Amino acid sequence: CSSDLGQAFVAGTDIAQFRDFAGGDDGVAYERRIDAGIGLIEALPMPTVAVVEGWAVGGGLAIATACDFRLATPGARFGVPIARTLGNTLSSLNFARLRAAWGLQPVRRMLLLAQVLDANEALAYGFLEQVCTSEALDGALQSLCARLAALAPVTQAAAKEALRRGTTQGAPDTDDLVRRCYGSADFAEGVAAFTEGRPPAWRGR
Repeated sequence: CSSDLGQAFVAGTDIAQFRDFAGGDDGVAYERRIDAGIGLIEALPMPTVAVVEGWAVGGGLAIATACDFRLATPGARFGVPIARTLGNTLSSLNFARLRAAWGLQPVRRMLLLAQVLDANEALAYGFLEQVCTSEALDGALQSLCARLAALAPVTQAAAKEALRRGTTQGAPDTDDLVRRCYGSADFAEGVAAFTEGRPPAWRGR
């Protein structure tokens, strides 16, 4: 995984695509596509490292979370501020991944309060392996990759798969919740407000 000149790791989804959604089933299909893409990263047999400079929000946070280790600069920011921006929700698998990587209370803060967490908070919660300056980032990455490359790859692959299964298998079916959010008037308002550059007016329906 890589960064984009320090501005954003991945800033999230192209919001304009949501204007074409006709209802909740479109949201379910969208979340399944996201799950499939994130699942490909997660299923890689070798250890993966995300290098985060700038913002890792929404889909960007999902990509970073799918990696095994994460390095970041002090200016990195992490969150899923959909309660403030769009009024949609995540798939059950992405809830499970976030909870496994962050713990329950930080995920509550990101989702219920739409709070964006900084690099020091992410380090304290165990989400990051290391926080270092932009100048030190390449050296830290090379050092971590050298440590990983010196170890038994079959053991690493088995451990990765066991952890993946423990995190995602048995995740509850939440398609009803996804349909409810993506089919709501609030979601349509969130998309309209985002694309028009104004604050949304939530109505709870």
